[in-house]
Amino acid sequence: MPATAYQTRFGSLQHYEKGHVEPIDDDVRHYAFSNCFEIANKSRPYEKVVFGQNQIYVLETLRAEGVSPWYTCAHDEFALVMDGEVEVHLVKLDAGQVVGDESRNGAVLVQGEPKGQKMGWMKLSRGHQGLLPKNTAYQFRTAGAPGVIVLQTCKGDLSVEKWADICQTH
Repeated sequence: MPATAYQTRFGSLQHYEKGHVEPIDDDVRHYAFSNCFEIANKSRPYEKVVFGQNQIYVLETLRAEGVSPWYTCAHDEFALVMDGEVEVHLVKLDAGQVVGDESRNGAVLVQGEPKGQKMGWMKLSRGHQGLLPKNTAYQFRTAGAPGVIVLQTCKGDLSVEKWADICQTH
C-alpha cells in the first residue's frame, strides 16, 4: 500500500489560513475553530483571548507586541510561542505581592513594579515553551515584529471570551 503524502504548513501572523470545521452530522455552531493567528491578528497587545476550554482550564491567545504589564498567578502557567521572538522576564515575588489564594484562578496584574528577587529571563521563539511558576511575576517583551503566544492556564478575571467572534455560525 503506498504511503500517503502529507504536507505540514506552519502559520504565522502574516500568513495563515482561516480555520474551519469539517462537515459532520451535527450543528457547526457547537464548535469553535482555534486559529490562534487569526485571533491574535484581531486582538489588542496582550489581550488574553480564550480559544479553548475544558472545565476551568483554558488556552488563551495573546498578541505579543511591545512590553506587557507584569502578571502573576497562584498556579503555574505555560507560555508557548507560536510566532515571533518573545522575552519573558521573571521576578520571585515578595510575600506582600503574592496572590496567596490558590483557589483564585488565572493571572492577575501585579500592582506597581514587582518586588522580589530577579530570576532572569527566557528568550523564546517559535515552538519554544516556558514555565511561568506560581507566585512569580512575569512580563513579556518583544523588540521586533508582533508575535503570538498560546498560554495554558485557568480561566480568570483577565480571560476574555469572544466566542461569538471565533465560533462558526453556518
